[in-house]
Amino acid sequence: MRFGTLVAIYFVVWWVILFAVLPFGARTQDDAGEVTLGTPASAPVRPMLIRKALATTIAAAVLVGGFWAAIDFFGIDMESLARLVDFRP
Repeated sequence: MRFGTLVAIYFVVWWVILFAVLPFGARTQDDAGEVTLGTPASAPVRPMLIRKALATTIAAAVLVGGFWAAIDFFGIDMESLARLVDFRP
């Protein structure tokens, strides 16, 4: 697999995982009872973005690394994956 393709896949996977991880542990200002004037009550109190970005980076690296290993070391290609998930009767 070419390096540019791997980077593109990593980029897409990273963003998908980030949007899945963002709501974890989020407490709104309304939940905490500390709504700051001029902000919506649904704004997070402590978003912990650095921790979530780090967790996203690690998870994306593991997933893309597994994808790369499956293709390069085990010879899995798109045709064999299509045969695995072919549910036609």
